[in-house]
Parts: sequence; C-alpha cells; structure tokens
Amino acid sequence: MLARPILVTLTFLLLSLPALGEQRALERLDGSPIEPAFIDRTVGELMQAAHVTGIGIALFHAGRVCFLRTYGLRDTEKGLPLTPGSVITAASLSKAAFASLVMLLVQGGTIDLDRPIYQYLPKPLPQYPRYSDLAGDDRYLKLTLRMLLSHTSGFPNWRAFEQDRKLRIHFEPGTRYAYSGEGIDLAQLVVEAVTRRSIADLMAEELFQPLHMTRTSMVWQARFESDFANGYDEYGRSLGPERRATADAAGSMQTTLDDYAVFLSAIMRRQLLGKHAVGRMLSPQIRIHSLHEFPSLSNATTAANDGIQLRYGLGWGLYSSPYGKAFFKEGHDEGWRHLALCFIDGDGLLILTNSSNGEGVFKPLVDAILGATSFPFDWEGYTPYDQLPALPKLKEHKAVSVSHQELARLVGRYALSTDVVMSVTIDGDHLFVQENDETKQEYQAQSTTDFYSTTSSDECTFKLRDDGRAQALVMHVDGRDLEMRRLP
Repeated sequence: MLARPILVTLTFLLLSLPALGEQRALERLDGSPIEPAFIDRTVGELMQAAHVTGIGIALFHAGRVCFLRTYGLRDTEKGLPLTPGSVITAASLSKAAFASLVMLLVQGGTIDLDRPIYQYLPKPLPQYPRYSDLAGDDRYLKLTLRMLLSHTSGFPNWRAFEQDRKLRIHFEPGTRYAYSGEGIDLAQLVVEAVTRRSIADLMAEELFQPLHMTRTSMVWQARFESDFANGYDEYGRSLGPERRATADAAGSMQTTLDDYAVFLSAIMRRQLLGKHAVGRMLSPQIRIHSLHEFPSLSNATTAANDGIQLRYGLGWGLYSSPYGKAFFKEGHDEGWRHLALCFIDGDGLLILTNSSNGEGVFKPLVDAILGATSFPFDWEGYTPYDQLPALPKLKEHKAVSVSHQELARLVGRYALSTDVVMSVTIDGDHLFVQENDETKQEYQAQSTTDFYSTTSSDECTFKLRDDGRAQALVMHVDGRDLEMRRLP
C-alpha cells in the first residue's frame, strides 16, 4: 500500500453564522458536544489508516452549514491540497441533483410524474437507437418518471453488465426496487424532449445558477482547471480528473464541497424547491427488501432493514432513524466515493473523497461525528477499512517496445454496446484507450497485441485480421473479458 501524506487544509467556512467570528457549538444528533479538533483528529487518523487521499466534510444544523473543512491532497505528485473549491466528480450524487431538477419541472407544471413517458416522446421509444432492444416488449409503455426516479423501472444498473450487452426490462415496472443508471438516463431523454433543452443547460440555468453553485456543471468547464482533484484508485494511483464533455444525469456532474453543501442546504431549507415539492421527492415510493443494493438485480432478500423502514423516494434513499426520518444519496465511481446523509430536521453530514478507499471510512466517520444513526451500512456494502481483506499484490508486467507502425494498426473505435465505445489512439509510440468521453488512459505494450494500463489493473488484447489490422478489442477488467467489435 502506498503511503500518503495527510495535510489538513486551513479552511473553515462559517457559512451558517449570522455574523463572522461567532461559531455555533457543534453537536451530535443526541445533543452531545463535538469539537472541531476532534473531527480534525478523527478524519486525519482514518485517512492515514485507510489510505484515503483527500476528504471533504460538511456538517449541517437546522439546514445550514455549520462546519466545512477539507483534508488531504487533490494532487499527490504536486503536493496540492484539496480545497472546498476543488472540482471533483460527483458520480451518482448527480442523480439526486437531477431528481431535484425534475421536481422543479413538476412544481412548475411542465411535466407529470405519473404520465407514461412514451406520451412525452415524439416517436416510440424503441425507435431511438439506444432503446431499440426494447422492441417487442410493450412493458416500456408503462414506464413513468416516478418509476425511473425511484429505481423501479425493471432495468439493470447498466446494460454493459448484461451477458449480451442488451437493454431489457427484468420485472414488471413499479413492482420492486433495483438501482438503475439506465433508468436515470431514460429520464434525461424525456426531460430533454419535453423542454427541448440540453440537460447541461437546464441544470445550470434552473439549479446551479439560482443557488450560486459557481463551480458546478454537468460537463467539464475551462474554469475548473485552476483547482481540481485527481481521483485515486485503491493502490494510490492517479486516475486524473474526469473531463466529461457529454452531460449524463446519472453521473457526469462536476462539483465541489462548497457547492454540494449549498445544494443540500437548499433541499433541507426548501429553498428553490418548495415544501410540497420536497415532500413529494422525499416521500416513500417503494419498500426495499434486497439483501444489498448491488448487484441491483439479485433476488436475495432480507428483513434486516424492516425496522428502519428502508425505502426509496424520488432520487433519494429513505429510512427512519432514532432521530427522525432521514434521506441519503451515495456516489461511487473509480477514484470517487461520496455520501450525503441528512435528517428531516435539518441536521446532516456530507462526505466527499477522491479515493476508491473512501467508503472504508464512512461508518467510523458517521459514527464518530453524528452518532448512532441506524444507517444501513451493510446494505450499502460499506465495510469499514479495518475489516476489508488485504488488496491483492499488483501484477508485474514486462514492457516491450512496439513500433509506431504496429501501433497504428490498432487505432480505431470499438463498441461494447450502443452506449459504450472505446477509442484507441496513439501519440508517438504511446497507445491510449478512452471510454466514451472520459479521461484517456495510457496502455503499455507487453507484446504487439497485449497491453496493460499504467494507472489501473486493467489490461487489453487486440485480435488481428490476416492483414494485421485489429478487428476486435478485448478489455480484461475486474476478472471479466469484454470483447468489442471494431467500428467501420
């Protein structure tokens, strides 16, 4: 495991105070006092023990930010500290923001949660190339925005996880919970069709700008270059930032600790979204009996969370805590692990990390800072860092030299499915692989057809035609071999 310096940035924003210089005493949910120095010490010790690169913490009381600090680094190579204004990938925290936008449209009468979505589209859903797999399954006619936002559509999380990479409805829409990024992306299509505006523009104009979230966007902005965080994998290898060029309601949002804290505060204080709209968004839509949140389509069930009434609302998870009703949203992407946990009376905690090890500190942090919340850590799969198995030893590779001419035969675009395309490019004698519009990654040759990532444990193999040009790309990721055909 790579050692990392722990640096606490000297930032303490008193955003909730009526006058600067006067600080409200911090308290846990049970009313016991908690000192900022205790939070600093706890975060620092956990970061070092769990090998987390950087963490941002925001605490809320009565719906307002009462504590906000960042710890650790946004760039380990340059030694740059993570700041409250450092732009990070929000991952699935994007979904909660998108759900709030939908509720703004519902509040304004632009869209109806229960109207079948096909009625909003100018052509049948299967006529859209991305949804052609649904031809012949009329259950898509039953889909509503309520189902898509409550993860009851019947879709998988992502079609790329399916054996044949095709999108299908696995159960009667509306009858059970199964987390689905596909459902959120379909909701994005509907919203863009109804408003005739891009989701990037809608989110900026209707949500980010009114709340003065000045360093938040659904796509990368040039202004972010002044202060952004790299994501880091479990071994401490930099994955870089995610300079997304295409807006994705399910996970492309770039934000900061400052800005997302403002967003959560606005939800708790019914700012922008009124009391009725927030109430509808945070009202239970479906009871959750799944053993774990992932894999989302598993049929394993449990009654372990019946006591806390674990349910899903519209874009948010819900449960009953000893301190009242709570709502939450997590973010999980390579190099990014986040958790927002809020209570109906306005208390809450936001944790943002730029490390794939981040989830290992969620339970000890929540327990130390908020107290006994009854949060469903096991259902989420949040195993504390000191209970995780040791990381496997990194595979050793032997790099070889491959000529520019041999690399040129591999250049092209390779499709796993209609929505996952890998672009292979070269720069001199260096080969790069890029998924959709995410950050491209360099791959080092270990033969003329076999390559390994210089920043992760992923590997790939090219299958060649008789003339030596590549006809397929096989990505070796997390023990799976994903073969992709070369596009013309």
